[in-house]
Amino acid sequence: MSNTSKKNKRAIVIKDEPVIGRVCRQTLVADGFDVDIAINGLIAKDMSDKNVYDLYVSDIRTPEMNGIDFYHYLKTERPELASRVIFTTGDVMSSDVKAFLDEYKGVFLPKPFTPDDLMKAVGSVLINCMD
Repeated sequence: MSNTSKKNKRAIVIKDEPVIGRVCRQTLVADGFDVDIAINGLIAKDMSDKNVYDLYVSDIRTPEMNGIDFYHYLKTERPELASRVIFTTGDVMSSDVKAFLDEYKGVFLPKPFTPDDLMKAVGSVLINCMD
């Protein structure tokens, strides 16, 4: 599918929309990733405390703990992983999301996106973060 194939790499997809989560998982698995899905940042935080992930694909808006709060957790507790986050959202108009995206220096993928768009974003992260 792409030239970013990374066998034995792990990714976590943080999405509360099952269809989008499955599409992300299928796309990443086809590129050689082992993929876990969390429906919110709180579950992703727990999973990240137990597993090492090479890539995070996170919606900004999730229940209980949103992607922004999860990102702040990573920056504080696992700063070496914070640059491995790809954020997605369809909400770029609310002031809190806009302010965050203005400060965020990583990869952002606006919704709707295609599997090819996702893999281009993954390629950007891999170039910057992985050997």
